Amino acid sequence: MSVSDQDLIARVVSVKDQHAFAQLVLRYQSQLRLWARRLCNGDVHLADDLAQETFIKAYAALAGFRAEAKFSTWLYRIAFNIAANRWRAKKIDWCELEENEDAETEVCELQQFAAKKDVTSAMEQLSPAQQLAIRLCYEDGFSHDEAAEIMSLPLGTVKTHIARGKQKLQKLLSSWSEVV
Repeated sequence: MSVSDQDLIARVVSVKDQHAFAQLVLRYQSQLRLWARRLCNGDVHLADDLAQETFIKAYAALAGFRAEAKFSTWLYRIAFNIAANRWRAKKIDWCELEENEDAETEVCELQQFAAKKDVTSAMEQLSPAQQLAIRLCYEDGFSHDEAAEIMSLPLGTVKTHIARGKQKLQKLLSSWSEVV
């Protein structure tokens, strides 16, 4: 039986149980590193640094975790803040869409390559907030509430970013509807 995040967090906070924190790290490190790679424009080394810094900050701030959101959402918020601070200081390139899709045939691979190129180009024409909101909800599978928590924005603002971003993507990618 797996120990819940809340139980592990309680052990870390109450008795500074490093083993309990190590279990949290093991539970979330793969997801967080993948997320960090997206925030760091695919730079694996920078993403690893970001993930490590995120866990260090999370450990130091764990007593302040109020469990109003999932632990993973809280971690992603920390990572986002670190990345945003680095981005503002121009130490990293901001979010690029990275997808690795396997195609069954060469024709399909070519179509997917063209589609990916067009989607990447279209995504670059969105505002950074629209890009991030869409990526959080559609690529990373977060709910609108979780995306709002990660982005530190009101829920309505995130929904607006998504709606406007999707609307702009539909216009930018309208030529694909004729092909499909």
